[in-house]
Amino acid sequence: MERNFYWVNIADVPQWYITTPAPASGGAFDEPWMFGEGRPLPGPGPIKARVRNPGQKRAFVFAGVERTPIVSEAVANVFRSFAPADVQLFPVSIEGEAEPYFVVNATRVVDCIDEARCREVHHSAEDDPFPEDAGEYRWIYGLRIDPAKTGDAQVLRPKKFKTAFIVSEEVKAALEAVDNLGVSFERVTGPRNAHPE
Repeated sequence: MERNFYWVNIADVPQWYITTPAPASGGAFDEPWMFGEGRPLPGPGPIKARVRNPGQKRAFVFAGVERTPIVSEAVANVFRSFAPADVQLFPVSIEGEAEPYFVVNATRVVDCIDEARCREVHHSAEDDPFPEDAGEYRWIYGLRIDPAKTGDAQVLRPKKFKTAFIVSEEVKAALEAVDNLGVSFERVTGPRNAHPE
């Protein structure tokens, strides 16, 4: 039976805005985007993040312009249970919050984009200001991946489009059992014209 996967994205609901995580000792990380690169990281040490817009506190958000996944203990437990081989969880202290939160670093990158089934694909050009992005996807509308290429992954980032944080149907169901998420799920498997969920 074909597995289904979902792109986890910022939901259109009232929510707080958390800044990009930074070292608790001050300053910024040399690579503030590192939590979205899909690679295992050495322990970054104590991390903190500020609440820039108090809004509605949520259990799963994407922080800062780098869209770093930050989750509550309940959401972290979903990843611990369902995807221990696919993620790293780094404690992050959020200004003014007593309860624990975690940065979720998805460490599995899979070459699984089904370009023919995607609705619209935009490539980065050779003459882009960032030559290291040549060959990467600038953006994809109606993203589709080939589940046959995902192996046993429960959480992944697609090769050449690491912006997308993808979870399996099992992880999605477990996440939806947690109250107060600040994210939505768009199906990325199945026919191109399938209605996004």
